[in-house]
Amino acid sequence: MKSIRVLIDTNIVLDWLMCRKPFQEHARFIMEKCLFGDLDGYLTAHSISDLFYILRKDFDVNKRKKLLLLLCDNMNVIIEDKDTIRTVLMNEKWTDLEDGLQMQCALREELEYIVTRNIKDFQDSSVMPVLPEQLISLYNSRQ
Repeated sequence: MKSIRVLIDTNIVLDWLMCRKPFQEHARFIMEKCLFGDLDGYLTAHSISDLFYILRKDFDVNKRKKLLLLLCDNMNVIIEDKDTIRTVLMNEKWTDLEDGLQMQCALREELEYIVTRNIKDFQDSSVMPVLPEQLISLYNSRQ
């Protein structure tokens, strides 16, 4: 059976790593499925950088490196190039660079979904944004 190809928004990874309630359980399910290859999970390169910075208050540098290496070793990482950044900056609908990069990277890689808790931030996305619980339902329906 073909695996769901999905961009994992930064907030989902943070929910998982920081054990943020009540979001942790859905995030853990999604991240475990990505890490074990049951979901075809993608992260953007700028998400990796954002995670390294945001997690500095909770994890020392060595722990952050190990966590991010785990993600890089088990998930796809999308590199943003000049054309991707220019496309986002020239799009009048997108006012948030980070969200615009997420949307453009997901579109460029022809992903099926963007999983995020911030659906409203992705309303102009050509790739369908879904909540974590929606992705879990989609995953379960394909099993």
